[in-house]
Amino acid sequence: MAERIDQLLRQGVDGVVVAHGTDTMGYTAAALSFALQKPPKPVVLVGAQRSSDRPSSDAATNLIAAVETASKAPFAEVVVCMHAWHSDDMIYIHRGTRVVKMHTSSRSAFQSINSQPLAVRTGTGLKLLTADFHRRDEDGYVFNPTFDEHAMLVKFFPGMKPETLTILVEKLGLRGVILEGTGLGHVASSFVPVIRELTGSGVFVGMTSQCRYGRVNMKVYDNGRDLMRAGAVPLDDMLPETALVKLMWVLGRLGGKPAYEDVKSLMLKNICGEIGARTLPQPPPS
Repeated sequence: MAERIDQLLRQGVDGVVVAHGTDTMGYTAAALSFALQKPPKPVVLVGAQRSSDRPSSDAATNLIAAVETASKAPFAEVVVCMHAWHSDDMIYIHRGTRVVKMHTSSRSAFQSINSQPLAVRTGTGLKLLTADFHRRDEDGYVFNPTFDEHAMLVKFFPGMKPETLTILVEKLGLRGVILEGTGLGHVASSFVPVIRELTGSGVFVGMTSQCRYGRVNMKVYDNGRDLMRAGAVPLDDMLPETALVKLMWVLGRLGGKPAYEDVKSLMLKNICGEIGARTLPQPPPS
């Protein structure tokens, strides 16, 4: 997908629209964001929560908004274009590294987390919601679509056995793990020796939170500090799904068996808006 989009961008199109199923669209948006950094034109993913044979379908309105965004928006990033609410009068354009499908069936299922959408499309046209974006035809385009699948997202739960990580790494040959911990970025203290062993052998362990809003802070409690001393890396307010895709991209870019510090350095670098400068109070959508 990234290779085909790159071909089109180099041919001088005004923008690219990618029709995509909604269940995995967030993963694809994140992957394309890293593969197509600072593109010269917008790359817009769009889908539908209701099929086109239903009176309540959002397919046509989403697609029209996506085409308008791809051809006319002043920003040039990988974005997701979907309904902002149940009615057809607002379509949000979300940054690809910040968007999550939050509802199984609602037309407003896609939401930007810890971030404003880039823009909203209404009956009067496209309205920007932030000035922080890569601009159309601005220099800096980087095409790097290499991903390494030897990474996994693991959700912690009470009672989870720490040897689970060891088994996954050994059986699947993993070179990195993203932990979806509780609260500020915690797992049971029994995981500390295992994480120390894994990171000591060069396996990257990154920490995200099961909480959708806010950011990890592993310096508040003893548990978090112990996990950090063992080598776990807090990934700020990065979404777990985005962190997984980014880790695959980092491993693919570095190739071979990269040094732990090299992986850590790239994971903590804000490449395409996946890490926010500050988290402001933001209630979840009602």
